[in-house]
Amino acid sequence: MSGIWIVGATGRTGRALAARLAGDHEVVLVGRDATRLQALADPLGARVRAIGSIDRVPAAVRGGDAAVVVNLVGPYPTTGPRLASACPPGTHYVDLANELDGVRGLLATHDEAVATRRTVVTGAGFGVLATESVARRLCTGRPAPAAIRVDGLPSVRSEPGPVGEALAATVVEGMAAGGRRYDGGRLVPAPPASDVEDLVLPDGTTARTAGMPSGELEAAYRASGAPRVVAASALAPSGPAARVLLPAVATVLGVPLVRRAAIPALARLRLPDRPPARDVSWARARVREVDGTVRTAWLRAGDAMDFTIAAAAEVTERLARGEGEPGACTPAAAFGPELATAAGARFVLDDETV
Repeated sequence: MSGIWIVGATGRTGRALAARLAGDHEVVLVGRDATRLQALADPLGARVRAIGSIDRVPAAVRGGDAAVVVNLVGPYPTTGPRLASACPPGTHYVDLANELDGVRGLLATHDEAVATRRTVVTGAGFGVLATESVARRLCTGRPAPAAIRVDGLPSVRSEPGPVGEALAATVVEGMAAGGRRYDGGRLVPAPPASDVEDLVLPDGTTARTAGMPSGELEAAYRASGAPRVVAASALAPSGPAARVLLPAVATVLGVPLVRRAAIPALARLRLPDRPPARDVSWARARVREVDGTVRTAWLRAGDAMDFTIAAAAEVTERLARGEGEPGACTPAAAFGPELATAAGARFVLDDETV
């Protein structure tokens, strides 16, 4: 096996990831538009694989020679398991999923990945890795806490252009799922726009987060072993209007036909060039031990998109070097919480930067 295939290479993340990897690896850019792919490939010295439809990508992967397949095409609950399972024995898989169903669906392929000597890593971006790494710093080597809450506060400069299908799928799938949390070790429904909390960040600024049914919920549950788990985000709606409207939105998007139509419609919307709400991205984990002791830790990063690209590149390069163990896992489960520091972040534990 040789080469790194980047599926969905012409998007913002794909372009940046290809530029980062091309100098040291044989990179194959995979997408639908041959002209755009070639324009991206020429200055990088990369190869091009133009495929007319995402439905044809699994067959191309199955018959290809990739050492690692990086999937940047949503919706991940659909594309993730299909592409991961299409990878031939010994070909590893990476994606940036943060939908709850997408992450859980990939993790469910664990036994298949072990049997075929593949490492499947899902959630290799700020979403999942940031909060998961803090949770593992707090929980590894200790008894399972009574409860854990993780909060993601990404800071991203909005690049002008379309929303894109991967992000649109994450938003739509999350809204369709309604609220979720772990309670008593079981994944249960939660009211939309619930679990609201006002946080004081380590730099003294404040932010509000609310519960969100993301892949971070599953990652925190597995990292901690806690029976009660809440995952929240600064991107989640948290006001009174959201608590009224979101149940109706979830009901409408629960219809598969409506959900399938909503994703491409949102993907076509164009974003303005807009500065981020804050200069720093943060992730927090707070555990409540069985004896009532509360411990909190933070992760500090810069732009969340820059962190995502660095993290995805780091995971991909490690897999290309054969460093992963066979199976399906989240990024910090595969390579430890220090993966986040390799991507440029740093931890803040008990008011001490480490």
